[in-house]
Amino acid sequence: MPSNDVRILAQAAVPTAAVGALAAVVSGVVAGGKGAIGAVVGTVIVILFMGIGLYVLQRTAKSMPQLFQMMGLMLYAAQLLLLFIFMALFKNTTLFNPRAFAIALVVATLTWIAAQTRAHMKAKILYVEPDKSEKTGHSS
Repeated sequence: MPSNDVRILAQAAVPTAAVGALAAVVSGVVAGGKGAIGAVVGTVIVILFMGIGLYVLQRTAKSMPQLFQMMGLMLYAAQLLLLFIFMALFKNTTLFNPRAFAIALVVATLTWIAAQTRAHMKAKILYVEPDKSEKTGHSS
């Protein structure tokens, strides 16, 4: 992954993890140990799904730039659908507090999206690759 991609990943994952830790503390106070576990599981799922999605999207942008926008829209729709499926699958679990899980999942998802948007807006990414001959001073 190029350095811009790693920077964007870190700028999205770190705030999401911080919000997830805060959600775990609040859930632990409100709902006990199972609440904290639910919040941690929800946050980890969001970081994994969104991180993998960002990686796939960046690989698509490099190999097939003409599909980037369509792939981004499809990817976010698929990620949100999978997150809703996870919420539905675990709504009656006894492993952790499902309400804390769902709230942490939603809050972590919104945090990731906001942080990733901010990271992309602040990144100085060229939308046109400079010609290598211009850098070396040689013309073809």
